[in-house]
Amino acid sequence: MVMARRLASTREAYGKTLVELGHENPDIVVLDADLSKSTRTNLFAARFPQRFFDCGVAEQNMVGISAGLAASGKIVFASSFAVFATARCFDQLRVSVAQPRLNVKIVATHGGVTVGEDGFSHHAIEDLALACSLPGFAVVVPADAVETAEVIRAASVTPGPFYIRLSRPDTPVVCEDGYCFSLGKAASMRQGSDATIIANGLMVAEALDAAESLAGQGIECRVLNMSTLKPLDEEAIVLAARETGAIVTAEEHLRQGGLGSGVAQVVVQHDPVPMSFVALTDTYTHSGKPQELLRQHGLTADGIQSAIKSVLSRKG
Repeated sequence: MVMARRLASTREAYGKTLVELGHENPDIVVLDADLSKSTRTNLFAARFPQRFFDCGVAEQNMVGISAGLAASGKIVFASSFAVFATARCFDQLRVSVAQPRLNVKIVATHGGVTVGEDGFSHHAIEDLALACSLPGFAVVVPADAVETAEVIRAASVTPGPFYIRLSRPDTPVVCEDGYCFSLGKAASMRQGSDATIIANGLMVAEALDAAESLAGQGIECRVLNMSTLKPLDEEAIVLAARETGAIVTAEEHLRQGGLGSGVAQVVVQHDPVPMSFVALTDTYTHSGKPQELLRQHGLTADGIQSAIKSVLSRKG
């Protein structure tokens, strides 16, 4: 059963939160690479033009400038599309930001296949693997607009580099008003004892819909919003493995190097249980409407339900 939820834009939440932070802290500066209308950093630019820098179509330069500003004591938010911010800028992120552990927050919009009709050249499906490989980086994929605002605020007061991945389309709101984000801690969205679904980003809503449908079939699933990919909440993962005995991960990313890989490493080290992974397989996709692409690759509540039944058949 698909639950009716209001939709909201994570990138709009980002832009509005930047404006709030800009009023609160004069050391916050924002950079963009000629995409400010799309990333919504244009909201900050309109209010604080002296603290906004459009670097043009030169993402690598943007990262280098960000590093210099951070080394000068500024709190830097730098934005572009996810595919550009990571794949195009990996060397600059590695050498200029990660190695000196500078206070640069890379906030990338247009993550995953829900970029849609722009085609696979713009579908960031490797970005989380790249970001997680960088020592010292915190990596966060907010579940919705409510959590996005909290994540941006947390990043602004947490020293060190961040990679924060947002979506292009409006996405379902799953976090209640008053939700409090804690870096490195999973949020429990639903209790259950038969299996656990661990998801992030827009897949959290699909996980909740899957759990609701499965409950009608007598299968009670725990749902964890694992918005922080790095550092992972190992305690919550181990507890889920021990208490429910089966785990399914769900993410809008390739199977390798993302949420599923991280959770599996923890599970195999501490308490091996049957696992299944709802994610993109080893392939690029194509141009299409976001919901069509999600369905094609099984990134849906139905896909999660099938995965849960698979792991339950291997449980015990």
